[in-house]
Amino acid sequence: MTRITSDELDIDFEKSTMSQSIEDILKLAQELGATSAEVGVSKQVGLSANVRNNDVETIEFNRDSGFAISVYIGKRKGNASTSDSSPEALTAAVNAAISIAQQTTEDPYAGLVDKELLATEIEDLQLDHPMGITPERAIEYALNTEQAMLDTDNRVKTDGATFASHRGIRMYGNSNGFIAGYPTSRHVLSSVAIVEDESGMQRDYYYSVARNSEKLLSEQLIGTKAAERSLARLGSQSITTGEFPALLIPEMAAGFFGHFIGAIKGGSLYRKSSFLLDTLGQQLFPTEINIEEKPFIHGALGSAPFDAEGVTTRNQHFIRDGILESYVLSSYSAKRLDMETTANAGGVHNLFVSNSGKNYQQLISEMNTGLIVTEVMGQGVNLVTGDYSRGASGFWVENGEVKYPVEEITIAGNLKSMMKNIVAVGNDYDARLSTQTGSVLLESMTIAGN
Repeated sequence: MTRITSDELDIDFEKSTMSQSIEDILKLAQELGATSAEVGVSKQVGLSANVRNNDVETIEFNRDSGFAISVYIGKRKGNASTSDSSPEALTAAVNAAISIAQQTTEDPYAGLVDKELLATEIEDLQLDHPMGITPERAIEYALNTEQAMLDTDNRVKTDGATFASHRGIRMYGNSNGFIAGYPTSRHVLSSVAIVEDESGMQRDYYYSVARNSEKLLSEQLIGTKAAERSLARLGSQSITTGEFPALLIPEMAAGFFGHFIGAIKGGSLYRKSSFLLDTLGQQLFPTEINIEEKPFIHGALGSAPFDAEGVTTRNQHFIRDGILESYVLSSYSAKRLDMETTANAGGVHNLFVSNSGKNYQQLISEMNTGLIVTEVMGQGVNLVTGDYSRGASGFWVENGEVKYPVEEITIAGNLKSMMKNIVAVGNDYDARLSTQTGSVLLESMTIAGN
């Protein structure tokens, strides 16, 4: 059998080849009339195995690549993309981008980021840790995880376990002389458990993800946690509608802060489609809350030495002492707002939320009576108004003690009020998340049952 691994990627060769492709595209764009251009190139290889009931369901090997090309003719912009790296396909893509740019109207804000902002020294953040995974080893990881899940309790059935390992490289270049890129790896192990008793059927999951496979949680822990989370949901019931405190576990809290970041992104602001429009310098959170971006953490999931436009990333506060200190801006959105880019083209890199020095159990005790939110569903978040209403499930707490699981409920509020009414943030950080936050205790939400 041919040995297939997830790290069949010669990084030095790929960097050289991709750099040459970028140079060729930029040169061709200029020859065809572009005043400037930029190119993003990515390549990824990966291997995944899924098992169910001790049988191998799927083994997948993927090798993907893509080119994203933007050309500018003065203030007119055209975009084109292709997954074909042949000279003919790249020439066709550049021609398509040029044709599109010729047909579009002028945008006074269009253009490349200022040359002086481009990264010149690119730190190795140790984001690439290939493990040489074979199909046999991937299957073994998944089978061990599934077996640990099934061994937890005889009520547990499996909805599968999966191991996946991917390695890739992305490069970016523009006609201001910038061409750079770096490799990354990502390994994931997960399992899904189904449980059933006289009260009905429940389902939950657990997973681990890391750049370095040595930092993955063990198969035993992932399988056991998936089973325990599912078992804990047995006997779920609804609750009486009312106003109660809510405790968002880290997974849910990360989503909550994600809505905040979405509302301070430049695209939402210049379109005037954010409930946080014109709030720079205002108190949005309690004074003890700080929200900081830390892009240079070695091996972290969200780390990056430069953003999607080649701008050097930076350590920066979005919230300091509860006050909004900075928006999240690309060069384009910054120009629209008459501001400067915050090196966030493509998103935020490792978000950290300060904590109140309290652990999870202390937050439950402080809540006294209310809802622990462990899952939300639906799309009921309006970033224009801040209105928030989503289906949820979790656990009901009375007198500081977890009483029973709940489901088929709705939690509702307004994001701006929720942000101001944070009582405490726990120190129970979840290393699997690129937004590092502990559980968040909210003073009050509308919780609607049947």
